[in-house]
Amino acid sequence: MSAFFAVLMPLVLLANGLAAGVLLGTQLGGFPLMAALPVDRYVHAHAFFATRYDPFMPICLVTTALGDAVLAVVAPTPGAWALHLIGTALAGGTVVISLTKNVPINRWVRELDPDRLPSGLDYAGRRRAWGRWNSIRSWLTVAALVVNCAAVALAL
Repeated sequence: MSAFFAVLMPLVLLANGLAAGVLLGTQLGGFPLMAALPVDRYVHAHAFFATRYDPFMPICLVTTALGDAVLAVVAPTPGAWALHLIGTALAGGTVVISLTKNVPINRWVRELDPDRLPSGLDYAGRRRAWGRWNSIRSWLTVAALVVNCAAVALAL
């Protein structure tokens, strides 16, 4: 195992583990709480949470995806190479979902004034969509973590 691989692998595992933990935490507690709130309180809660995760989550997710791609290039075994490619795809999928599905809804919610909510908008539908995409990206990130842990075992 190269020294570069030995240094990069723990960094990727750390970034991946932090991202998976935060996303799983939103699945288990954050989103169920927010989904139960009335729309005006949801907008307030969203403003609170959204500022806590940026830029932390994007940095962790991009570090995982890019780090896995680099690790695939320098992997010491064919099995580790394959697993890092899978990890790249899983983490990359999380980034794509975040940018195309969750971030646009986040931006839309940030533009709302909780004291002057427009009528006729499908608030419940957008919350459900955000929750569905968050669930998918959470499980992709957890799967990437499992794959990355298996890659460590194959690289040893």
